[in-house]
Amino acid sequence: MATEPKTTGLTYEDLVAFPEDNFRRELIDGELIVTAAPATRHQRVVLELGSRLLAYSKVHGGEAFVAPLDVFFSDTNVVEPDVLFVTKDRMAIVEDRFVRSAPDIVIEVSSPSTRRLELRRKRDLYERFGVAEYLYVDLDADRVEVYRLTDGRYPVPSILESGNTLTTSLLPGFAVAIAELLGSSDESG
Repeated sequence: MATEPKTTGLTYEDLVAFPEDNFRRELIDGELIVTAAPATRHQRVVLELGSRLLAYSKVHGGEAFVAPLDVFFSDTNVVEPDVLFVTKDRMAIVEDRFVRSAPDIVIEVSSPSTRRLELRRKRDLYERFGVAEYLYVDLDADRVEVYRLTDGRYPVPSILESGNTLTTSLLPGFAVAIAELLGSSDESG
């Protein structure tokens, strides 16, 4: 009789033992979180943000990454944000296999199956481990929620909608029009 795989009490060693099968596997407090590949609109937004951050890094330094890439907070807390950025002053946290410690900016783009995970568990994890800015791109509401760490906590987020522009004090000169980022909500996927 086959047994179900263990899903709690896991470590990074357990995580890397899983097969590469197009599922995103993450650990939050030792609990395995598995999600399927996202839809096309999600990927368009990830690509737009990743390319904008890549262009920024080529001029100003730092490094942008898109999933899949592990962020190793601890042996039992390893996640794959959709997009992340490490500023040039903190490049020492970028290792061959993963980013060790809190990136400066983490971006999650909503998917129906991950909304609760990203707005609660991952936001709390990013806050706990000191991610300076967490951006949640809500494709259902066509907006971006910007959480900026203040005194170790994320206060109520700034909400950016179609007429707004995304900027951050962490990346002077970086700006993306929200309408341009989100594209049309009636695009397939």
